[in-house]
Amino acid sequence: MARQILLPKKVTREELNSLVDRAADLIRTAVDYKFILVLLFLKRLNDLWGVEKEKFKQRLIKEAGLSEKEAEEEAEKGDFYTFDIPKEFLWGEVTKDVKNLPERLATGISEIAKLNKELQGVINRVDFLEFARNQENRELLRQLVELFNKYDLGGEEVSPDVLGDAYEHILMKFAPQKAKEGEIYTPREVIELMVEALDPKPDESVYDPCCGSGGMLIISHLHVAEKYGDEETRRLFLYGQERNPEIYAVCQMNLILHDIRNAHIDSGDTLEYPRFREDGKLKTFNVVIANPPWNQDGYPEERLKTANFRERFSFGYPPQDKADWAWIQHMLASAEDNGRVGIVIDNGCLFRGAREKTIRSKAIKKDLVECVILLPEKLFYNTGAPGAIIIFNKNKPKERRNKILFINASNEFIRHPFVRRLNSLSNENIKKIADLYKGFSDNQGLSRVVDIEEIHANDYNLNVTLYVMPLEQAENIDISKEFLDLQRLENKRQEASKKLNRYISEITRALGG
Repeated sequence: MARQILLPKKVTREELNSLVDRAADLIRTAVDYKFILVLLFLKRLNDLWGVEKEKFKQRLIKEAGLSEKEAEEEAEKGDFYTFDIPKEFLWGEVTKDVKNLPERLATGISEIAKLNKELQGVINRVDFLEFARNQENRELLRQLVELFNKYDLGGEEVSPDVLGDAYEHILMKFAPQKAKEGEIYTPREVIELMVEALDPKPDESVYDPCCGSGGMLIISHLHVAEKYGDEETRRLFLYGQERNPEIYAVCQMNLILHDIRNAHIDSGDTLEYPRFREDGKLKTFNVVIANPPWNQDGYPEERLKTANFRERFSFGYPPQDKADWAWIQHMLASAEDNGRVGIVIDNGCLFRGAREKTIRSKAIKKDLVECVILLPEKLFYNTGAPGAIIIFNKNKPKERRNKILFINASNEFIRHPFVRRLNSLSNENIKKIADLYKGFSDNQGLSRVVDIEEIHANDYNLNVTLYVMPLEQAENIDISKEFLDLQRLENKRQEASKKLNRYISEITRALGG
């Protein structure tokens, strides 16, 4: 039976998200989500190639007077395409041979990567041949390709924003599953809050030392586009480093799909081998932003002492099983003299003692800490713990010097729209928290400006609830009732104690004591 040829239709944002949902449902228990990402990416590259070819062909017909056939042949030879894709490796050619689909995909990906430097080590990270070793997976691959065949991803209505949202949708869809395997996905709304607070601008650089799938950099780009216009994003300079080669590839594809082509992304272990340097020194940036692995193990003092640029850790070395303050020190060292730093971190980092307290006290004494924000619980896929954002400023405004703003945002949340056990931040929550940071003032039950002397008196404890308790908790406490309840409990305890003493006496007498 001949295979039915269906022309792909133009796709809307909702249809594209529905498409990736169906693709996710197909492979949920069978294979890594990165196969969907690569297929989406390849289909976009192919359909974009088709749009570019058609535009050039029409120009040749109109301006050079070529016939349809001549223009077609000439357009296929052009070197003006965003990506170099030989005709035999276009999506339609590669996927029409269903019987040899895995082999054709593997060959096509390999050849396209060779011809496009920025795709090397990016699209060829997944192994379609290994995946398709069993018949069930071959059939899954056929179904995935069939899904993507239904839509044209190259038209003008499929903007980078729409496509990027679909890509992020896949990452979010698989975040709960991947969290169990150790992958970190920072919820978009948490990133939006951090970016709103740090406020990157044109002519500034933004650096994420553990950039994952690129969310912090992408939201920074979108922030500048929305606030200053698309043209101004050309003057925003993005940098990122990612240790995991597969996630590094995901990041590169994510940036390209968002049409961000001026980012500098490198791979490697940032704490040991930071890649960005200038004149033999650690390169510095206007904005440094990250969500590093919380309480990361494996970085003992001996290891950090042999790392490149070990002077980064001038405040001291954290415990082997908690690298949080190693990350913070790297980020501070990577910030320019007037730089801003934002980090999402485990709450324990704010108040743990020993080595961490020593490092924390030095950061406070240097007046680097500007704001600490306690987040609501259950925002993250890999932990129910609330987490916190610390904002550092290496050049605080005069009125903020020797002061730290504490924001208790533990009640600023809504229920997650898709994952029942999680919470989320609404746009209103984000605006409220960001405005509190910008206002830098006391707001009962929400925020408080604290002098460094008080923090010193509290043994350099930055636990937000030590300085700001939510109003709801304060208002719900009836002192008289609580005292009576406590008195009743104490009376019961005393009665139980008397009974216990009586039983012990009786047992002692029975035993002849």
